Amino acid sequence: MSITTPDQTPARTPDQTPARTPDGTAALRDARVPEGGLYEGVRILRPFAEDWEERPYEQIEVVPQTRVIGAEIRGADLSRPLSPALREELNRALLEWKVLFFRGAGLTPEQQAGFARNWGDLETNPLLARGSSDEIVRFEKGAAARPTYENVWHTDVTFRERPALGAVLQLREVPPLGGHTMWADMAAAYDNLPTRIRERIDGATAVHDFIPGFARFTSAERLAELQEEFPPVEHPVVRTHPETGRRMLFVNTSFTTHIVGMEREESDRLLAELVRQAHVPEYQVRFAWQPGDIAFWDNRATQHYALFDYAPHRRVAERVAIVGDRPF
Repeated sequence: MSITTPDQTPARTPDQTPARTPDGTAALRDARVPEGGLYEGVRILRPFAEDWEERPYEQIEVVPQTRVIGAEIRGADLSRPLSPALREELNRALLEWKVLFFRGAGLTPEQQAGFARNWGDLETNPLLARGSSDEIVRFEKGAAARPTYENVWHTDVTFRERPALGAVLQLREVPPLGGHTMWADMAAAYDNLPTRIRERIDGATAVHDFIPGFARFTSAERLAELQEEFPPVEHPVVRTHPETGRRMLFVNTSFTTHIVGMEREESDRLLAELVRQAHVPEYQVRFAWQPGDIAFWDNRATQHYALFDYAPHRRVAERVAIVGDRPF
């Protein structure tokens, strides 16, 4: 914003003595902070909803990694069927910390899928490379592999009418350096929006489309084939978490094309400001993988970014995703 308006800022005198306003105080030259930028200072950082009931964990050890997002889970054997008590505690930890890390789980693809099924049916995704079954997506980076790119902040499959509830990712091969993944808490992003922005987006909807995210590495012919299966959908710009009730930003660079009812230029400016919120480090957690590690994230509440800083080394990951609900 303008610190002083131009007509309040007299030119400096030849001897460079600071100019004065009518009341005798020194006048600052006109200067502006561009709209839509990120700001410094104190941020609201709370992992839970204000009315959330915290309870002790008895089945697992939960080790938070930041103030608002990410926790390492110890004491859970994911290769075996979950007891109701263990499933309840893992779900509570997921709701509280949005992404859970399990070191050295070393699951087979079947065990990985079996673990994810504790939260619902599994998705299939014809846009990505298939693993050992239709439900398993394989991300293989290397000189001979099909290129895909995930090094952009995004939420998975928001182009679906029912975007994924969550995803379970395991690293099979890890490069000698790099290849980390980052997640951002979109409830924290919403909590810290200026009032003027929240007033503009509460109740607004946006269109999501698979083509922008996949056009970078998919032929036009293949994209055209899938248009009927994945037509554009509308979702709220701010969704409500169905289990915690928290309000969260729900737009992303890969799939959100425009805000309904706005002129394209206005929509582009506002979306640019909203998607930039995932870039704030205070809302993020970063995970350095080892072979056999598992990350289980709440896709409703987060965005993520897979760093592509390890070429020409190989990185191989397998993911299963859980069918979600329609955002509201």
